[in-house]
Amino acid sequence: MMRRDHWQGKPVLVTGATGFLGGWLVKELLERDARVVALVRDGAPRSLFTRERMADRVETVHGTLADQALLRRVMCEYEVTTVFHLGAQALVGVARADPIGTLETNVAGTWNLLEAARHSPVQEVVVASSDKAYGPSPNLPYSESHPMEGRYPYDVSKSCVDLICRMYAETYGLPVCVTRCGNLLRS
Repeated sequence: MMRRDHWQGKPVLVTGATGFLGGWLVKELLERDARVVALVRDGAPRSLFTRERMADRVETVHGTLADQALLRRVMCEYEVTTVFHLGAQALVGVARADPIGTLETNVAGTWNLLEAARHSPVQEVVVASSDKAYGPSPNLPYSESHPMEGRYPYDVSKSCVDLICRMYAETYGLPVCVTRCGNLLRS
């Protein structure tokens, strides 16, 4: 178990801070006194991040994952050492309707972020992926050695994200950890 004070004063970048998981992560990091920088694409009035006015307690940077120069500047300017990459187009229905937009956000956005991290003071990157990266599988439970076999737009985007993360870890030694979450529900 990590000590509660591990995050105290630590500069952390969170992409997707206005999403469900992102809002809860930012809240927890603030409770642990981390120095949070949030990349926010647009306002999400019903998000936890907005409702609890977290923008008043973090450094908020408005932009997208498409802007690699912005990502690099943010990581260097704020001396970010940890990145939680939660920013993604996460809706399966939207992915089916807009596969190009989904691939641009999820795949290109991830390689932009990892490339920026590679040229910055970042020491660790945690990427939120999905069990959908495995594709349809009758053999549950999954294991980390299960192949990436996404078939549909969202699934393929997450398979690609996972493989790109592995490439950056293996080729460049970038410390990247991928989490493959199932559905997250509010309790």
